[in-house]
Amino acid sequence: MSTEVARTVRPGGRRRAGRAAPGSATVAVIAVQAAIWAGATAVLALWWVDTASVVGPAGWFTGAGRITGLLAGYACAVLVVLMARVPLLDRTLGTDRMTRWHAAAGRYTIGLTLAHAVLIIEGYALTGRTDPVTEGVRVVLHYPDMLKTTAALLLLLLTAVVSARAARRRLSHETWYYLHLLTYAAVFLAFGHQITNGADFDRLAVRAAWYVLYAGAAALIVWFRMLTPVRLSRRHGLRVAGIRREAPDVVSVLVTGDRMDELTVRPGQFFRWRFLAPGLWWTASPYSVSAVPDGRSLRITVKALGGHSAALATVRPGTRVWAEGPYGALTPDRAAGRPALLLAAGVGITPLRVLFETLPRDPVLIHWARRPEDLVLRHEIDAIAAHRGARAHYSVSHPTGYRLPLDAATLRGLVPDVAGRACFLCGPPSWTAAAEAALREAGVPAHRIHHESFTW
Repeated sequence: MSTEVARTVRPGGRRRAGRAAPGSATVAVIAVQAAIWAGATAVLALWWVDTASVVGPAGWFTGAGRITGLLAGYACAVLVVLMARVPLLDRTLGTDRMTRWHAAAGRYTIGLTLAHAVLIIEGYALTGRTDPVTEGVRVVLHYPDMLKTTAALLLLLLTAVVSARAARRRLSHETWYYLHLLTYAAVFLAFGHQITNGADFDRLAVRAAWYVLYAGAAALIVWFRMLTPVRLSRRHGLRVAGIRREAPDVVSVLVTGDRMDELTVRPGQFFRWRFLAPGLWWTASPYSVSAVPDGRSLRITVKALGGHSAALATVRPGTRVWAEGPYGALTPDRAAGRPALLLAAGVGITPLRVLFETLPRDPVLIHWARRPEDLVLRHEIDAIAAHRGARAHYSVSHPTGYRLPLDAATLRGLVPDVAGRACFLCGPPSWTAAAEAALREAGVPAHRIHHESFTW
C-alpha cells in the first residue's frame, strides 16, 4: 500500500483523447537543425570554391586541416549562440534540448580544433620536408596570432576537462560555471588567426560574412545574458519579501517588486536568480516558480543541495534580487489539449505543482520522495486536488511498504488511460530516465513526454 492521497474524477468525466501531433517543438527542432547544417554546408563551400586541386599527401593533409579549421570556427559561433539563452529558442526547443546541443557543440568544437591543429601542421611539415614538432613550434612562434590561438586551445581543453562527468561531480556548480565561461575567452582569442592565416578569407565578402557571424553571436550574448537581466531587475526592483520553511532542508522564497503584473511567466517556467547578499551575489542559479504568479509576487521553493541553495534559508527580507528569464518550455501548451500526467521526484515537484493547478483537463500527479517529510508542498497539492476534483498520488521509500514502483504496470494501474496522456516529468537525471522508460513501455509516444532539468 502506498502513502496515497487520491481525488478520483467521477466516472465518465473524461473525454476521449484525440490523436496528438508532435507539435511546434518538432517543427522548431527541424528548422534550427536545418539552419545549422545549412551554415556548415556554406562553410564547406568556401573550401570547395577556393581549392583548384588536391595533390599528394601534403595537399590532402593541408586540405583536411583547412576543412576542419573552417568547421571549428563555425562551431565556435554556434556554441556561443547556444549559450546566449535566446528566449525564442528556449521556449520552442526547451532548456534540456538546448543544453544537450550546447554540450554536443562543445565536443564538436574541441574535436575539430584538435584535428585542425594536427592535420594542418602535418600538411605544412610534409610541404616543408620537416618533422611535425619542428613545424608546430614554427607555426606557433612565427605565424600571426598563433600564440593567442594556442592559449585558446588550452582554455578549450580546460573547459572540456571540467565539463567531464567525473570532474563535475567534484566541483561546485559555481566553480564549474565560472570555469565554463572561459569558453568566451577562447573564442575571442582564436578569432584573429582565422582571418589573418585563413586561406579562405582573402575575399572581402567572405571576411565580412565571418565578422557578421561572430558579431551577431556576440550581440546575442550581450543582449540576452547581460543587458536584458539588468533591464528586468532595474524595471521591477525585485527583492525578497519572506522566507518560509517547507521541510527540514527546503525553503520557499517569496520575491516581490514593481510592475510584477507585467512579468509574463508561464506555468512550469523558471528564472536564474541572483541574490545580492554576501556569498550569493556572484552566481545565478536556476529555480522554478513554485506558485501560480498572481501579479504581485513570485515564489520559488529550493532544496539545500549545495552551499548556494542552503544559504537561501538565511537570506533576509529586503535583499535585492536580479533575475534572468523566464526560461523553459515545460508549459501547458505542451499538453496540446490532452489530459496530463505529472510525474515528480523530490523537489522536482515545484514546476509540476503549478502545472497541476493550471492544466485545464483532468491532471493526475504522482510524487516520489524518500520520506513523508520530503513530500514538499503536499498540503498545497492536496488542496488543489480537492478543489479541482483531480488526483494526487504519493510514494515514499521509508518507511518501507509505502513505495510505488516506477514501472509501466504501476502507471497503468493508477492511470488506466496513461497511453493517451501528455506526460510531464521533473526530477534527478537517473529518475527521469527511468520514468521515461516506464512511460514508453506503458505506450506513451516519445513526443508526448516532456521534461526539463537544471543539471550541469
